[in-house]
Amino acid sequence: MNFIDGEILAIDKPHGWTSFDAVKRLRGELSRRLGLRKIKVGHAGTLDPLATGVMLVCTGRATRRIEELQAGVKEYIAEIALGATTPSFDLETEIDARYPTEHISEELVRSTLRQFTGAISQIPPAYSACKVDGKRAYDLARKGREVNLKPKTLVIDEIELLSYSQESITIRVVCSKGTYIRALARDIGTALGSGGHLTALRRTRVGDFSIDRCLTMPQATELIKTVTLEFPENYTPQ
Repeated sequence: MNFIDGEILAIDKPHGWTSFDAVKRLRGELSRRLGLRKIKVGHAGTLDPLATGVMLVCTGRATRRIEELQAGVKEYIAEIALGATTPSFDLETEIDARYPTEHISEELVRSTLRQFTGAISQIPPAYSACKVDGKRAYDLARKGREVNLKPKTLVIDEIELLSYSQESITIRVVCSKGTYIRALARDIGTALGSGGHLTALRRTRVGDFSIDRCLTMPQATELIKTVTLEFPENYTPQ
């Protein structure tokens, strides 16, 4: 493999890791293996620490493809708890309100989900990487500052109900770049009249890269340590 000319590694990001954690670990392994103090390494599409699944890590000149790769269609499996909300729309923060769920039926859920297919308007979460006056929204939100973000138009190609109860649902979502599944959980909960927040999220596809093609972090680090290396012409490792 030629990590300097550029490679794309499809990683199954572990639960609890930030996307930066994963990139930092792989950059360190590459630097040691290649004998370089610095090498370009970046990722195409951030995953929240509590999410798992497909994350594309680009090295060397392949980092020029990050924007192209980020534009790929995404697929997620999301678990949504009904009857309660949190400020972050997931488990990062504590429940701040509870609502009844006795009125929720499977038919109501299915009809509600249909409202969220096609082009929709979505307000990103305050706990997100969106910038407000040059600062990350999540930094402001965690300090208790009010965050007002503008709605964005995005496209949801498919929503499939995988499991249902009055307390929680699991859905499969196929969507465009820029979709916040946490915000979708909030909006679905609002539409159901029960509130809702994300309790688990797994990204199963980015463009042509599916979860079954991904390496675990141990597999990726072992690959870097053992794979046969190729180098650009006239290149001498430092």
